[in-house]
Amino acid sequence: MSVVSKILIIEDDPALNRQMKELMVGAGYQVESCFNGDSGLIAAMQECFQLILLDVMLPMHNGMTLLAMLRKTSQVPVIVVSAKGAEQERIMCLREGADDYVSKPFNPTELVLRVGILLRRAQPQFVHHHSQVMIDSLVLDSVSQTACIGGNDIHLTSTQFKLLWELGTQKGTMLTKAYLSRQVLNKALGTYDRSLDMHLSRVRRKLNEGGWQGTRLQTVHGAGYRLT
Repeated sequence: MSVVSKILIIEDDPALNRQMKELMVGAGYQVESCFNGDSGLIAAMQECFQLILLDVMLPMHNGMTLLAMLRKTSQVPVIVVSAKGAEQERIMCLREGADDYVSKPFNPTELVLRVGILLRRAQPQFVHHHSQVMIDSLVLDSVSQTACIGGNDIHLTSTQFKLLWELGTQKGTMLTKAYLSRQVLNKALGTYDRSLDMHLSRVRRKLNEGGWQGTRLQTVHGAGYRLT
């Protein structure tokens, strides 16, 4: 159950999109590509990504608009990759919430390095060794499906453990309800389905009872959940 970072590329130039995808796949990441702002925004809101590579000049929604909309519910790291390269545009992108800015044409090695650096910075206190996750005093083990706090077991159901594992392995990233419903409950999210809310509330309570801050399991209203 080791986790490979998943990257979303939103770039309307097919050749450049393919080049960036090949770079990221070659660096060991999972990649999904979108070619306009509308499909890019939908993918970013409905799926779980650890980083987004975003063009500014996009059909439908431009990159600046997309970034502003995304930042209302998600803090997923974003690197803007733009052909303009003007200082004013770079400042505007950073002001809207971009984490980094790379001008086209870019150096492929530099882009891969910037992606790696940003991914590491996004999870500074997160340790994930294949089957085990450690977040401060909380330890999750995917082989035994057990959780303990300071060496003391906390009793989670299988569903509760899966939910905490998904949030723990992608610490700091907002995971949408649709994504978690598929990954944890193995079903599509229903319009009035509150199952995830119920499971999360119980996990939060058990963490609190074990002496760990359950409030670090955060609800992003109308969107999903995040473990900080």
